[in-house]
Order: sequence, then C-alpha cells, then structure tokens
Amino acid sequence: MGLTSDSEILPHVYGRLDRDRRRHGIAWWPLGASYLADPYPDLRRLRETAPCLRCSLTGGVLVTRYQEADRILRDYEAFRLGTRQRRERGGPSMVGSDPPEHTRLRRFARRAFTPRAMAQMEDYTRATAHKLLDRVADQDVFDCVSVLAKQLPVLVIGRVVGLSADDMGLFRKWIESRRYQSESYPRRMGWLREPAPSKGHLRRWLHTKALFTRGIARLVEERCSEPRDDVVSRLVASDSQGDRLTHEEAKAMVQHVLLAGNGSTRDLVSTGLLVLLHHPEHMRLLRERPQLLADAVEELLRYDYGLLLQRIAAKDTEIAGTPVAAESLVTLLVGAANRDPERFEQPDELDFARADNRHLAFGRGIHHCPFARLARLEARVAFEVLLERFTDIQIAGSPPPAFARRVSVRGLDHLHVRVRRH
Repeated sequence: MGLTSDSEILPHVYGRLDRDRRRHGIAWWPLGASYLADPYPDLRRLRETAPCLRCSLTGGVLVTRYQEADRILRDYEAFRLGTRQRRERGGPSMVGSDPPEHTRLRRFARRAFTPRAMAQMEDYTRATAHKLLDRVADQDVFDCVSVLAKQLPVLVIGRVVGLSADDMGLFRKWIESRRYQSESYPRRMGWLREPAPSKGHLRRWLHTKALFTRGIARLVEERCSEPRDDVVSRLVASDSQGDRLTHEEAKAMVQHVLLAGNGSTRDLVSTGLLVLLHHPEHMRLLRERPQLLADAVEELLRYDYGLLLQRIAAKDTEIAGTPVAAESLVTLLVGAANRDPERFEQPDELDFARADNRHLAFGRGIHHCPFARLARLEARVAFEVLLERFTDIQIAGSPPPAFARRVSVRGLDHLHVRVRRH
C-alpha cells in the first residue's frame, strides 16, 4: 500500500507510515479517504503480509488473522483490557477494567436486561421506528442516518433507562459532543483525535457534561430510594450475596448502558443498510423471507462492522512467532479477522445462510460486549420496519453516502435514500 496523500497527516505521522512501508511493504493508515470508504482491500493485504506486524503508528503490534485474534480475546490473563495505569488508579467503570473488578461489575450489568425487559424493548423499538419514519411520510428522499439510525437507539435506551424529558435532551447533546472526549478513541492513539474544539464549543460541552452527570446522579438516587421495574433499579439493587454498586459505580454503569445502547445500533443500522443497498438480491431475499433477519444481522456484523479492538500484553509473550513485550499495545484488526479465508469460506461474500458465523465484531470471552443483544434486537427491528414500509429503497444520487471518521467501528455520517411506498 502506498502512502496516502491525505493532507491531514501530520509530519511525524507520515514518518511513521513511511517507516512501516519500508519495513513491511505496507503501512496501516486508518484515516485515509480510501480506507474509510472501503478498508477491506488494505486489511486483506495486511492479513496476507503477516498474522502479526510491528506498527510504528501505534507503537505496538497489529494482529490480522482470526486464529490469533480469537485466542487473544479469550486469554484475558495474558492480554488485558486495562492499562497498568488504569489498574493502579482503579475506578468504578466496567470499561477498561479486568477481573476481579470486571467480573463483579459485569454481574450487575447482566441484570440490566432481563428476558422480560428485552421483550418490552422490542415492542417499543418497533413502535418508535414507525413513529420516526412517519415524520418523513411525505418525503421520497431522506437521510436514513439522521431520521432513523441516530434517533432510534437514543429514544429506546433513554426510555428503558428512565430518562426524563430534560435529561433526554441533555443525553442527545452529550452524544453529539462525544467527539471531544478522549474515550471516543482507541488508547495510545491520540493522533487520531479530531481538531481541538473552539473555546465556545468546549464551554458548551463541559456545561452539558456537568448537567447530564448531575441528572444521572439524581436518577440513581431516586431509584435507590424508590425502585421501579426498570434498568436503573435493577442496577442499584443488592444482589443475592448482599453486594451492591457504590453510588459512583452505579453512575458509571448507567452512563455505560446509555452509550452502549446507542452507538452500536446507530452504526450497525447505517452500515448494514448500505451493505443491503449494494446487494439488492439480498434485500429481496429478506423481503421474501423475513425470518432470516436475525441471521442477516449476524452476517452484516461479520461482513462490515467492527474494525479493531485493543488489548495490553500483561507479560512478555509471543504472537504468531513475533515477540511482544509486556505492556505493549496489541491492536486486533477484527475487520481483517472476520474476513480471514482460513476461518470463513468465501469471506468476501455476503451469505445469510452462513452456518458457522462466530465473528469477532462484539469481541469474545469475558469482555464480549454485554449489550450486544440490544444492538442486534434494534437493528433487526429497524430493517424489518424499513422493508415493511417501503417497497423499494435505493441510494439517492446526491449527496453520496459518507462514512464517519472513526477507526474502531464502521458507521455513516449520512445515507440519503430514495424510497417507494405501497
């Protein structure tokens, strides 16, 4: 892969890319225009080059093949999610923690969505999707991202968490301003961040963050004193051993639930719909056989969704014959692993009948995304409603679809479609 002429590459970053190109004959640049539009040719070349490559850009290694990525995700003792500094500092968040604290926090997280709660969410998700599309009932062309993919998960997760109307407004603003938060980007990759916000934007973001954090604290306090049959009440209740989350842990968990219940669905719906639009024969199949929708969502997750996950080597180790020092950053290119021909037959083909589809889009092992069921449910219902309401969906001519400038997960900033109704 030759180096991109992307004008946003900083000189020191360009030097790192050139060093990798000379070392491997290829350089991984995840913010190039061609990579954002279609990363899979570059991911294939990386995978064919080596299962584990040293990367000057990250200061660690890139893992490109399924076998190694799957093993690393399962081996949480050798490859930890949290950094050494994070483990020493401690903290209440399930994100970035490892056992034993992760085990305890995850036990509470699993209580958030019972089978009964999930059934209620499906009904509400379907009704909400219809209401959102009712707003464009007189339009033949609209942006499916802003109309449906962004709005649906915010409304659903806000409802099940129990946000008030005021807190819902703050949640929307907080979600929109997440691009200014460092946790929106992979660790040790600060050069990926957006340009610094203006002072006015920063003040508004800090104000919104403070108000929203206050609202979450108020919600947790209310559910502690007056529990209801909802997600937050289940999170703050003590378990069978008498253990319960601290106030700080509960606030962090509620914020994690809100975030996890938003971004995954937004990106899965937008990217998945674009894949279907590029494969009209598969869309026709789903119209004819809607019972395939759950399998279709799994295949869309494998085919075009997650791009990378990261771990930290807990000790000196070896990956596919490459020595890796303790505390090294290990970047798992799951977009490459999910199309590894050693694991998946005809991996570049979209196949809703794929018999064995154990992809890595939501991770694996103890750190498998605890809210993956929610994203799957919302995406399945969204596609079901779109196919039910419109007899034909096509990509509108202008503006063309635009992928967001992100490196971990594929997602669109906008996707304008032209539709026909019954």
